[in-house]
Amino acid sequence: MNFPITNHQSRVTAVQAVLFDLDGTLADTAPDLGYALNRMRAARGLAELPVATTRPYTSHGARGLLGVGLDVTPGHPEYTALRDEFLDIYAANLCRETRLFPGMAELLAELERRAILWGVVTNKAERFTYPLLELLALRSRAACIIGGDTTGRIKPDPAPLLAASGRIGVNPQNCIYLGDDRRDMEAGRAAGMTVVVAKFGYLNGNDPETWAADGMIDKPLELLQYL
Repeated sequence: MNFPITNHQSRVTAVQAVLFDLDGTLADTAPDLGYALNRMRAARGLAELPVATTRPYTSHGARGLLGVGLDVTPGHPEYTALRDEFLDIYAANLCRETRLFPGMAELLAELERRAILWGVVTNKAERFTYPLLELLALRSRAACIIGGDTTGRIKPDPAPLLAASGRIGVNPQNCIYLGDDRRDMEAGRAAGMTVVVAKFGYLNGNDPETWAADGMIDKPLELLQYL
């Protein structure tokens, strides 16, 4: 278990809100995003890819998955059409196998018991974020939900996190942001928040030790050590 760094102790003890990234932090969405990709591969006569292959690219959404699954990246003449096809399939299959990570439900319940606000800040568009959180029975419980198109900016820009703190009325320095991507750490630091890595997330195949986070956790409930 990784505990808070000493020079952040004063901020950690004043936590009033915890904000979560969605894909790879709050919920394991990789199976359903991989399913959408495999539907496209099947339509083109290609074999399915196992979730283990697609999981590391999940946090990069359609761009990452189309790259690994169809070798198509932005700039390719068919990218926009393929992206739209992928997103339409995903929209119809948001929660076939998506689940909260083990221990996450208990963490949210404990935050609520302690009267600590929690919310979601994700690069996932509102079109998918709101319905998915509804299907996970979390939408009405979240103090705020900020999607990738809520502010017109996405992480690593701090604007979405600043919008979240403003919406819930908590100063950024009294917020923890938990995420599984370097962009999450960069955005949270720029917003003035304490940033913690969810090592159980996707990590995009990268080493979180290089992300200059304030701490890291292997399981959701370990976040309680920062409160």
